[in-house]
Order: sequence, then structure tokens, then C-alpha cells
Amino acid sequence: MLTVWGRKTSSNVQALMWCIGEMHLPHVRHDVGHHFGGTDTAFFAALNPNRTVPVLQEGNDPPLWETGAILRYLANRYGTECFWPADPVARANVDRWAEWAKINVAMAFTAPVFWRVVRTPQAERDDRAIAEAMARLEAALSIAEHQLAAHPFLAGDTFTLADIQLGHILYRYYDIDVVRHPHTQLRAYYARLLARPAFQEHVVVSYDALRVT
Repeated sequence: MLTVWGRKTSSNVQALMWCIGEMHLPHVRHDVGHHFGGTDTAFFAALNPNRTVPVLQEGNDPPLWETGAILRYLANRYGTECFWPADPVARANVDRWAEWAKINVAMAFTAPVFWRVVRTPQAERDDRAIAEAMARLEAALSIAEHQLAAHPFLAGDTFTLADIQLGHILYRYYDIDVVRHPHTQLRAYYARLLARPAFQEHVVVSYDALRVT
């Protein structure tokens, strides 16, 4: 049994839960972080000295933190050949796109864009900073657009770990009030992700609790 600590409105928790959902793994999740609190306790510090979510523990194994490391753990232990190939070259291809998506897309969206648009009071929003962050984000997404013109999924012809790292921010990317480029391939890719039940359950989640007006 997997135990997850982290609120469902955390984008990193959503990535983890989407992965768990795709693999149909038995689990329990505890709401921790933001208005739920709990990260300042000694118990949680023993799980993760960084006091961030998500944290995952399987049975009596040591707790794991850092989303990318947790996802690779699950992929190594439970992933199918299509999701996380055994061949080192094929696996490295998936892994490079997963790392690229995390560093160049997810990190470029969550704090620079999403926090400034949704989690900052209207009177304090810096429209210029948002526009500059969006320009950087869209430049990265243009790379995904090119890749998706040749393949239905980010790392190739099948759904992989790389799609978790890219796709988990797309619901918010398409939902918030920003000016987006008309990436037609990315939009079609997003529609394919929306058709996945685990994406609907764990990623298409209201973020109203995070809004600051």
C-alpha cells in the first residue's frame, strides 16, 4: 500500500497521483500543506526535512520526497514497458523529455505564471512580469509543439512518464486568464490527456482554494 502526504491542489501532488492512477496502485492520501497545515510538525519533518509535498511511503520502506525521484521510483517498480522502457536508450529518451518538461515547462509555469495570476492579489500583480514569464514558457512549449507534430505523445508513440511531467500543468495552463499561443498540436495532445480517466480524477481539480483576489 502506498501512502501519500500532500493536498490534492498541489501540482506536484497531482503529478504523483496521476501516475498512481494510471498504474491502478492501491493507496491512501493525506491532505497536508497550504491551508491544511501539517508540514511544520515534527512528524512531517521526519518524513521530509524540506517540509514540502508530496511525500510517498510504501509499507515500511523509507519515505521518498522530490516528485521526479518518486515518479521514477514508481516507474521502475511498476511501470510497463511502454511507460518506462527497459532498454537503456529508450528509457533515456523518456527520461530526457521528463526532465525537460519538469525544468523547462512545469517550473516555468507554476511560480512565474500560475502564482502571479492566481495566487497574487489583483492589486499586486505584475502584468509585465507575467507577460515575460509567458514568453519564456511559450518558447519552451514550442519545442513540445514541434515534437507533438511528429508523435502523439511527448517521448514518442506511447504514453510515458514524460507525459506526466508535461501534462500535469496543462489543465491550469489552459484554464487561467492568460494570452496563449495557438499551439494546435499541444491543444490536440491536451485533448488526448483529458480522455484519460486518471487525468480527469487527479489533475482536473479545482484550484479555487488557492485563489487570492
